[in-house]
Amino acid sequence: MDQSFSTKKGEKPRILVAPLDWGLGHATRCIPLIRQLLALECDVWLAGEGAQEKLLAAEFPMLRFLPLPGYRISYAKTRKGLAWKIIKQVPKIVRAIRHENKWLRKMVSLHKLNAVISDNRYGLYHPGLPCIIITHQLQIKSSAGKWTEKIIQRQNYKYINRFTACWVPDREKENTIGGELSHPRSLPAIPVHYIGLLSRFEKNDSSPNPVKKKKNHLVMLLSGPEPQRSTLEELIIRDISHYNFTATIARGLPATASILPSTNMIKFYNHLPAEELQEAILAAEYVISRSGYSSIMDILALQKKSILVPTPGQTEQEYLGTYAMKKGLAVCVQQKDFSLTSALAMASDFQYEMPETNTGGESKKIIANFVQGIKQGM
Repeated sequence: MDQSFSTKKGEKPRILVAPLDWGLGHATRCIPLIRQLLALECDVWLAGEGAQEKLLAAEFPMLRFLPLPGYRISYAKTRKGLAWKIIKQVPKIVRAIRHENKWLRKMVSLHKLNAVISDNRYGLYHPGLPCIIITHQLQIKSSAGKWTEKIIQRQNYKYINRFTACWVPDREKENTIGGELSHPRSLPAIPVHYIGLLSRFEKNDSSPNPVKKKKNHLVMLLSGPEPQRSTLEELIIRDISHYNFTATIARGLPATASILPSTNMIKFYNHLPAEELQEAILAAEYVISRSGYSSIMDILALQKKSILVPTPGQTEQEYLGTYAMKKGLAVCVQQKDFSLTSALAMASDFQYEMPETNTGGESKKIIANFVQGIKQGM
């Protein structure tokens, strides 16, 4: 590490945290990391735009936020069209990576940053200071076959190896939730640390006022890129009108002003802060959600029964949904087959097998060592 960026005695280490803009999951799983950094008396700065900025600013209104454009990937309306649309956007992604690297060099010089924690933003590396990349996708699934996965992995590792270390939000050995994604046959050349499950939620059974579960109450978590977010929302609205019990629907739109009208039984929210969302989930009989990695970690942290609906064509979510069902963690239903009645019937008959989840334990040790290293000028 370049000593010009090391902290002076008594100064708080200034650490930039920047999540990717593909859905809200990258931002939400940064929340526990930011909390831990603040507990270690770090000067935390955030970067991003749009929905990610709105979400993190709501959780941490006191923190400095730097505007940084996202990758702004658009998705196809159909499953078949998604792969080709992503391929066509590869040049745009590469340009975004180059831009954010130039941006970081400027910010380091301007604001005297001491370290960077990047959640899947591949351009946020700097030769003069420690830079961590967080990812659960050390192997990226491809619909074109195993040979393409090897090519993609080689390119992925070229980017990852530019960082100081890689933090993988999964368990290292037993009860993993990423399967082959987080535990490939070969690892990157840089140090890889499995930091356990990351969740903004933490189940507290010893609370003096525990949230009581409401019989048949549902919580539906909508998230992810358009147009598929709206497609699932339309399916849920179609079916929820015939549901005879209560439900809470979080639309995953923190930056949107338009609202959907609620009733006495069905409550719509564009966004719920972490504390309110945790209470809503704890009260639920079932949680219905996309099979995004961060969503699964949040649901498991609260030990809730869930129904996962992968985004069509998004190979990562399709793999995670199938893997979770095979492990007994959740029911997985394809969007084209989604019916609220049949999904709830499947869940009622499903044998859920959820191991106790200790979130935050592994990450606290690794983050503490990371911060101590910065303070020592490593």
